[in-house]
Amino acid sequence: MIRINIIFLLFLFSMQSYANIIVSSNSDIKTIKQAVEIAKDGETILIKEGLYEESDIVIEKSLKIIGEDEAVIKAKDGNKVFIINSDNVLIKNLTIKDMKTSYIEDISAIKINNSNSVIIENNTLINTFFGIYAANCTNLIIRDNNIISNAVEQSSSANGIHLWKCKNILVENNHVEKHRDGIYFEFVKNSLIKNNYSKLNLRYGLHFMFSDNNRYYKNRFEDNGAGVAVMYSNNIEMIENDFVENWGTNAYGLLLKEIKDSKINNNLFKTNTIGIFGESVIRCQFEHNDFMNNGWALKFISSSEQNNFLYNNFIGNTFDLATNKNSISYNVFKNNYWSSYNGYDLNKDGIGDKPHKPVDLFSTVISDSPVAIILLRSMFVDMMNFAEKIVPVITPAGLEDLEPMMKEIKHD
Repeated sequence: MIRINIIFLLFLFSMQSYANIIVSSNSDIKTIKQAVEIAKDGETILIKEGLYEESDIVIEKSLKIIGEDEAVIKAKDGNKVFIINSDNVLIKNLTIKDMKTSYIEDISAIKINNSNSVIIENNTLINTFFGIYAANCTNLIIRDNNIISNAVEQSSSANGIHLWKCKNILVENNHVEKHRDGIYFEFVKNSLIKNNYSKLNLRYGLHFMFSDNNRYYKNRFEDNGAGVAVMYSNNIEMIENDFVENWGTNAYGLLLKEIKDSKINNNLFKTNTIGIFGESVIRCQFEHNDFMNNGWALKFISSSEQNNFLYNNFIGNTFDLATNKNSISYNVFKNNYWSSYNGYDLNKDGIGDKPHKPVDLFSTVISDSPVAIILLRSMFVDMMNFAEKIVPVITPAGLEDLEPMMKEIKHD
């Protein structure tokens, strides 16, 4: 019996060895393109340590392409490297570098077209134009990749991870840096974006449009040119993300435009010019978020209605809320903590005994006349805000937290 088992294991080992195609400067197969051409469906290509200068490697069969021991691909003439046109492909453990800039072609380290069940895992993409570009794909996994470029101008740069018209995608544990947009989605459905770190991108750390039913969990978007933009999408969940240090003239932690029926919960908005800017945001939940040390925590245009702001912390922001609406609000603010609240709690139930009005007069003045910011921190502004609180004339009527919390809310 033992003899039979040993023979069977040796047979499996020999079959596995037979199935692998080795690419190495010391083997008969010296280029990845040659290996792909001779490989059969289901085979594995192992790329040994070394520098391979190649481009336009077209994959039209099911293959596993795995790098071993510092396998590096330098894009020949700066052109795209892998073009995947088939299902069931794995690209793993490779370093791909040095794409050229193009204004007429989507040059990518890895481009995936009309494919299903492709995995791009644990690769390092350096100085690429597009890093990973997928179009008309389903069931992709893009995981554990480092995608770092050197973008200087938006017009001559592209996106780290770019998905167009895809569904059922997992984008997880990627580090994306110094592109135009770190992660860009358009017409992407039913996908999970989790544990990614997107920083120092020229425009947005994350930018998506017309992309419904997606979930964004535990990502960090840091020091991007304009923060994060979410547009023309419904049924979005953004949970436990960090939006930090997105600071500049037109920067936001999170820009929401034409968004409906979504959840923005348990996120951190810290040291952004504007924590959240909202335009035409309808029926959304904003719960258990922390807004800390932002210029404006919230800046919402009057077209935003039927939203609930519950159990959020507003701590140390220059302005907690600004709006262009001077009539009664159709949004609900309740049980939030405001560090600027100066009320009292006589019955000691942890809830302020008088409502808090988060919009002060000076934030309204600045919205109309931005140059007035030079008066910030002056005694004149303090007196103006105090007078408005006593006899409200300009600030929106009805926009208030009726039950403000007396202590900072602890979020799990």
